[in-house]
Amino acid sequence: MPLDGSDRPGSDPSQATDYLCVDAFITTLVDARVLASALELGLIDHLTEGRCADPVLLAAACGLDAAGLTLLLELLQANQVVRHVNGKVALTRGFARALRYRDLLETKLALAAMVLPDFAERFSVLLNRPDRFQQSARVFDLFAYDSSPHFGPEALAHARRWVRFTTCLTKYEARVCMAHHDFSAYGQMMDIGGNSGEFALQVCRRHPKIRATVVDLPVVCDIGRQHVGIHPEASRIQFVAGSAFADDLPSGFDLIVFKSMLHDWPEAAVGHVLAKAAQSLNDGGTVLIFERGPLRPQGKPIPYAMIAFLLFFRSFRQPAVYEKVLQDLGFDPIQVQWIDLEMPFFLLVARKGGKPCRPAGR
Repeated sequence: MPLDGSDRPGSDPSQATDYLCVDAFITTLVDARVLASALELGLIDHLTEGRCADPVLLAAACGLDAAGLTLLLELLQANQVVRHVNGKVALTRGFARALRYRDLLETKLALAAMVLPDFAERFSVLLNRPDRFQQSARVFDLFAYDSSPHFGPEALAHARRWVRFTTCLTKYEARVCMAHHDFSAYGQMMDIGGNSGEFALQVCRRHPKIRATVVDLPVVCDIGRQHVGIHPEASRIQFVAGSAFADDLPSGFDLIVFKSMLHDWPEAAVGHVLAKAAQSLNDGGTVLIFERGPLRPQGKPIPYAMIAFLLFFRSFRQPAVYEKVLQDLGFDPIQVQWIDLEMPFFLLVARKGGKPCRPAGR
């Protein structure tokens, strides 16, 4: 079965960040847990498409007694999820808008809940003993890429868990990337560490002339083929199974993409894989890096939905790290654009061979 999160054709790039509206409803643990329960119990489903519901009927439909429904509705009303209209219950306009991105809302709720024990029980260890934190934290078990290099029921089940999270995030982040960089002149794209192929799918959907190659671990490629297989763009997306660090990479590309991949690896490994990418790139071709930058609260509270990324705060680098490597490989010019999403992102575009670099903006 494909992963959740198929695109809506014809999305307007100028509205690429509208999905961030979901974050307003998951700012605290209480708000997030209450909303998750409302989704699990079916209350939200009973109020979709502008429907209003009688509280008595709503309680019966959700299996709640009067006290349970009253508390749930009061907490949801405090979080601006529901409102009362002539004695009935309805969704607010703001939450109805956020519900357009239900897959992302549920993904963020699930991801934060999964890593909550790491934050609640081990944050001090993260601060003063990061080596010990990495050995014990659940989040690193979830995203243990090297634990699933081969096929098998356990490897497949493990990979599906983290691929589901990354696919949904990439679905929306890819639209932001395309809103800030023009992909129309490219013909052959390789996405290294491209996961389920979601980034490639989004690009191919918007640009019918592009053909994409996704390089990732064998079990991930198997999941990716299923994910993109039901879409018309599948004929233009191929998967190459292997390690970008240990195996030979295909060549002949005019664009190589690293989307939320390089931060997972130490700087020595980053230099190695960027050098291999340069060898696979045609003269005058482009390397594009779209990554989260360092997390800097700057006096602002960190919302509950961000705790998974907070746990990776040591991994997110300044783009200068990648600029230096690419400069040493002969890339010139190199452009960096910062993009504010739920946290800082940067878009780095570098041209091989010293030819003029395509502008990062449209």
